[in-house]
Amino acid sequence: MFSPAKISRLTPVLLTAPLLLWAEMPTLAHKVEVSDNVAGLWHVEPNHNPKSGEPAQVWVALTQEGGAIVPLEQCDCKLTVYSAPYTEGETPVLEPTLEAISAEQYQGIPGAEVVFPEAGEYELRLNGAPQAGADFQPFELSYVAIVGRGTTPATSPSTQTITSTEATQTADNQSTENTVSGDGQTIPANQNSSRLPIIILVVALLLGGLGLIVRQTKLFR
Repeated sequence: MFSPAKISRLTPVLLTAPLLLWAEMPTLAHKVEVSDNVAGLWHVEPNHNPKSGEPAQVWVALTQEGGAIVPLEQCDCKLTVYSAPYTEGETPVLEPTLEAISAEQYQGIPGAEVVFPEAGEYELRLNGAPQAGADFQPFELSYVAIVGRGTTPATSPSTQTITSTEATQTADNQSTENTVSGDGQTIPANQNSSRLPIIILVVALLLGGLGLIVRQTKLFR
């Protein structure tokens, strides 16, 4: 039988063993971290190689002692993203909304879609507390993600504002170029231009006809 002291020393090993075995499998690059009696297996898709401005999926497989999975429904969890290195009290860059997802062999674990605004290093922090009758201790886990430069730049609020302003100005310009016809209908400027040769032709015919009438009148006098 193990003594209480030895069991205490073995607890981290028993807690992380299932996750460590999975993390050591080839082609995977997961990170396992332990906080109190909870272990977390971090993963960032695609392939732990996120790009700025492109959606990346972040998920954390949480387990308790003995290897039991902690689903999101049993955890009051919050994910925050900071510029690395993290400084206590700083404002997070992102606060993604967590959803229960299924990834690899895990069911109902916390996950979120994250769009990193720029290339660089970011620290992801997952804070959690038990709910729905769960008996694990409150925890905090962290993970540093290295984000490469993406092909799709992230759209900032200022860019969206500029785009909206340009669209409004274009609409205003088109509106001022339109004219109103005699019957009250709005005629686009390009339609006015296309009607100009027809108007000239009609005027010329009218003038020609008027001249012919004048000449015939003189002949019969």
